[in-house]
Amino acid sequence: MAHPDPHTAGPRQGPHPHDAAKPHAAAGPRRGQRVRGARLLLLVGGCVSVLLGTLLARPVGASPPGIPDPETARAELAELATAPEGSMAGYARERFPHWITTDGCTTRQWVLRRDGEGVEVDEDCRPTSGTWHSPYDGATLDAPSEVDIDHVVPLAESWRSGAAGWTEDRRRSFANDLENPQLIAVSAAANRSKGDQDPADWQPVEESYHCTYAAMWIDVKYEWGLTVDEEERAALQDMLGACGPAGGDSGISES
Repeated sequence: MAHPDPHTAGPRQGPHPHDAAKPHAAAGPRRGQRVRGARLLLLVGGCVSVLLGTLLARPVGASPPGIPDPETARAELAELATAPEGSMAGYARERFPHWITTDGCTTRQWVLRRDGEGVEVDEDCRPTSGTWHSPYDGATLDAPSEVDIDHVVPLAESWRSGAAGWTEDRRRSFANDLENPQLIAVSAAANRSKGDQDPADWQPVEESYHCTYAAMWIDVKYEWGLTVDEEERAALQDMLGACGPAGGDSGISES
């Protein structure tokens, strides 16, 4: 079943539910300006340099950017359109070009540098050493070859949730999104266990990460205007139950 692309009808009207909580919100892909900004980010070297400089300024072992607090995640989930998953007809990973190279490093290499500790790279930006913690399963990885970069919302899942109607430029931006919590370094075992499943069928074995994972998933779908199915929505609501009480510990992992 085909899904309508919310972005063909123009930007969302009215206030964003987490404008106050997420200072960078005005630069993301949710509004018309944010869509244009995401494309320019990939095409204009100066803009890319600013973003990548920000990534490298983050503490080592940092988590993906833009993870909303539980209250914001619940507000975003409430605004997501519910629809049955669409067909996989026409899908291929090649329709989401990745990893692109910006400022001499591929998107994968930027995430490895952001999420690792003590990461050293060669003259071609290839990480040669470092340590990575896989939050999905608690594994500690000491070699770059052991690390996968997971699309929090899998490419195939996005296709079934609205991306089938996107342009290739938009799919490229989605597959290389460094601005939102869409890319994360994890163990190969965890990534392959997940595959293209949504939270109704797969959740991290580390239950302490359920709150963070749900918040990331919801935020990515919100920012990119993707739909959720009924079982997926119910699973996300349950996972948000792992978050701390309002006014207390949020349950969101910082790394």
